[in-house]
Amino acid sequence: MRGSVTFPRPARTPRSVRTHRAAGAVASAALLFPLLAASPSPVVAAESATTGLQRAFAAASAEYQVPQSVLLGVSYLQSRWDAHGGAPSVTGGYGPMHLTDARTALATAPHHSEGTEDPRGDDARAPLRPEAPLPADAEIPARLRTLPEAAELTGLSREELRTDPAANVAGGAALLAAAQRALGEPLTADPADWYGAVARFSGADDTATAAAYADDVYDVIRGGEERTTDAGQLVALPARPGLAPDTGQLRRTGLRTASAAGTECPGSVSCEWIPAPYEQFGDNDYGNHDLGDRPAAQSIKYIVVHDTEGGWEGVLDLVQDPTYVSWQYSLRSTDGHIAQHVKAKDVAWHAGNWYINSKSIGLEHEGFLAFPDSWYTEAMYRSSARLVAYLAEKYGIPLDRQHILGHDTVPGPTASTVPGMHTDPGPYWDWRHYFELLGRPFQATARKNAGLVTILPDYTAHQPVYTGCTAKGEPCVAHGSSAVRLYSDHDENAPLIKDIGLGTTPTTGVNDLSSRVSTGQRYAVADRFGDWTAIWYLGQKAWFRNPAAQPTAVPANGLVVTPKDGVDSVPVYGRAYPEASAYPAGVPVQSVSPLPYRLPAGQKYVAGDKVPGEYYYAVTFATDAHRVVVGKDLYYEIQYGHRVAFVRAADVRLTSP
Repeated sequence: MRGSVTFPRPARTPRSVRTHRAAGAVASAALLFPLLAASPSPVVAAESATTGLQRAFAAASAEYQVPQSVLLGVSYLQSRWDAHGGAPSVTGGYGPMHLTDARTALATAPHHSEGTEDPRGDDARAPLRPEAPLPADAEIPARLRTLPEAAELTGLSREELRTDPAANVAGGAALLAAAQRALGEPLTADPADWYGAVARFSGADDTATAAAYADDVYDVIRGGEERTTDAGQLVALPARPGLAPDTGQLRRTGLRTASAAGTECPGSVSCEWIPAPYEQFGDNDYGNHDLGDRPAAQSIKYIVVHDTEGGWEGVLDLVQDPTYVSWQYSLRSTDGHIAQHVKAKDVAWHAGNWYINSKSIGLEHEGFLAFPDSWYTEAMYRSSARLVAYLAEKYGIPLDRQHILGHDTVPGPTASTVPGMHTDPGPYWDWRHYFELLGRPFQATARKNAGLVTILPDYTAHQPVYTGCTAKGEPCVAHGSSAVRLYSDHDENAPLIKDIGLGTTPTTGVNDLSSRVSTGQRYAVADRFGDWTAIWYLGQKAWFRNPAAQPTAVPANGLVVTPKDGVDSVPVYGRAYPEASAYPAGVPVQSVSPLPYRLPAGQKYVAGDKVPGEYYYAVTFATDAHRVVVGKDLYYEIQYGHRVAFVRAADVRLTSP
């Protein structure tokens, strides 16, 4: 692995000896680290981690002579100090320091796909269904094997480092100290002297990414943070305004120089151009995207958030395969590095719905296979939010959940495709935090008992039970979630809401979207009963618990659609295609086929954009036959179920809730 780090390994000290030395380590470091004099040893802190995570940081800082602010800053950028109940991240990282042990995490992952959709989703072409992206025996790169390295450095077992937060913090401190020594730098108490070690801790193999990571860590240190973790512990990092790290250390890290030439990224992220191929192959076929002229020929209205279901190296190989599929950007978990593959003007094949593909930009966030009980790093959240904010401003895309879509909220284009649509990034993607990073936090926008609500559970405290997260089918680890479960009555013993488009009995499965809504989505209120609220959802009245003491939704404003007077119900569509008369000669008419849903009279659904029907005809390698067909029929995008959908404007009335 180019640019990977092998930390120098000191002679291992037996655990019993380390236990006796630990208390003295704090005292001997007191002159250098005066705040730590009252802190226990890392071993003692490890044994009482549930009551002393802050003390664990102090103790690890003392023993390994890493400034506590550096240790806290690095940990915050990895996990925001959360332990996630010992569950691995999407790239097999454990604990507050995100020590990676991807091979162990892979061994417990369920080996199944979460969708069978055709990524192109264009009826004018034969379906394209690529194989699963990453073989189970793929080589694990060094950046995803830091936990075994920490075990060698500390003498702690891998199990301790995975499951014990305090041990995990000690492992992270040992890695930082080893990186500092490898750079020939002293173990000083001044956080300004640790820039190079922080850059190397990122696992990045290039200077731009390592610097972007280190800059983020030092931004956290300068601004300070205070937060109650997922284990209920208050952790604080006092602000250090004016702290100026020695960035010149980056030149001595030995990392390669990467160029951002050719990319469409903000300057606040590390980005490189790794192009997806536009090539012919086989029997007059081509891939892996279509050339376009956006936004001149057609607007870009959506950004779609995915996870890769594969590791970084394998995913980059695949997006460079002309027979595979494509997306505009990939984001790396450990350090937030971005690779761009397809220009924004061109149409990538990523969302399973050709209408959405032709009007969207796709972002794939690194994750190994299907770890649906796992979590995403703060480094990747921040990098992704900066990219999305940049793209949204550039192309005039509103920052809301009807334009910033999860892949799981993209509708099936036709009735037959609904069961196979993907469900990533899943219920553990923290939409609340993501939109805070975007600068558009979700909040109440109306008075109590308004006609609309925005789904907004407390991510950390809201922990619905999910199943299907491991190969053995055990319940998922208790974990914060963006998703709220829906019932057919105001009773948790009532049946879950059924999705007729899926045609299955709803379950608590982590990939079952039948009966749940997600943070930031808005719905019209259908009823209220005590601590319960009902919304209109998939043509039904769907109930969720919404107690005043711990609300899962807040009042919202907006406009809704309801069927025009005199009709019992109107059809719902998965794409906004033009009427037949809009197609010119040489462009085959695409059917305006409804989904297996209806919008009944008396029900209301939150309206988004009002748009003309549009279809991008692009089925040949040569672009001279490509056409953008725009009709006169108008559609409203609506929040219909978990996914968005479309209704013809002529079929409905736009009204206040």
